[in-house]
Amino acid sequence: IHYLKRNEKNNTSKAHIKEVPESKIASLDYKIIASLQNYYALEINLHTGRHHQIRAQLAHAGASIKGDLKYGAKRSNPGGGIGLHSFQIEFKHPITSEKLKFEANPPKDNLWDFFKALLP
Repeated sequence: IHYLKRNEKNNTSKAHIKEVPESKIASLDYKIIASLQNYYALEINLHTGRHHQIRAQLAHAGASIKGDLKYGAKRSNPGGGIGLHSFQIEFKHPITSEKLKFEANPPKDNLWDFFKALLP
């Protein structure tokens, strides 16, 4: 749990341990599902949906996302993307309450291919 304060000038959010003026509470939980040298595949469950929440909270914990220069990564990825992918999203339909679940394969990449093989 952190408090995120958005900076619209540079389009970032900063995570704080304590509430600061104009911050909003941000909550998530995560579990490491695989690791390889300096990389980890995380399963993240969001409890809130704040601006750049995952990026800001992981960076605050010292675990910036691969290629995410804006939040502390040392170098960019080819093509400029970051190593963040929503593999699966699940929610209740707001009107019918039907449980909806969507899955998407990660991009073609050796590191993603390695981690994809380990996903449940």
